Amino acid sequence: MGEGEIRLEQGWREKLKPEFESAYMASLKSFLVDEKRAGQTVFPKGNEYFRALDLTPLDQVRVVILGQDPYHGPGQAHGLCFSVRPGVRTPPSLVNIYKELATDVGFQKVNHGFLEHWAKQGVLLLNSVLTVRQAAAASHRGKGWEEFTDAVIRTVNEECPHVVFILWGAYAQKKASFVDRNRHLVLKAPHPSPLSAHNGFFGSRPFSKANQFLLEQGMEPIDWQLPQDPEDS
Repeated sequence: MGEGEIRLEQGWREKLKPEFESAYMASLKSFLVDEKRAGQTVFPKGNEYFRALDLTPLDQVRVVILGQDPYHGPGQAHGLCFSVRPGVRTPPSLVNIYKELATDVGFQKVNHGFLEHWAKQGVLLLNSVLTVRQAAAASHRGKGWEEFTDAVIRTVNEECPHVVFILWGAYAQKKASFVDRNRHLVLKAPHPSPLSAHNGFFGSRPFSKANQFLLEQGMEPIDWQLPQDPEDS
């Protein structure tokens, strides 16, 4: 993850350069190297750690959706929160997101959980922690990623004129608590997990609210409808 090794969209690279030169990032890099030397499988692949930033350049961010950790099962994580690779079963939280999309904006059900179509339109699908050890949920928390993704959120907050922050659950809401609400729209709701979705996630209508705000700012709304074939994303 050194400056010569990272694969990262240029706009983000310039703004986040101090982070890559920081002591915490050096420590994080050492931790990841040690994980792999110890024979641990780490998700997602190294060239996908920053996939969310690569697909959604800073000057194109219109919506931010915050997640927590990558999925820790084989073949799932590919660098976007809530998203899984084509051919992988749609996770329960994303199933609930699709249900809310259907009632909110008339979303037509798809048989995949691949969200790159959103990312390419300016929806930053950012996890707080960008890696995980296989079959060990939350195994890479507290190693430095949280500081890096705090810097990503600060950069969006400061550099982008009008962004919708969709914050599901207490963790995401605390992480982005400093966002300037005079410039940006902050939408809060319980997490879409089956454990909490019925406590106010369903019926929160974040997708139509986000598009209404974007239109009011003279910006293009998000096409939330995913293609039936993920290869068309």
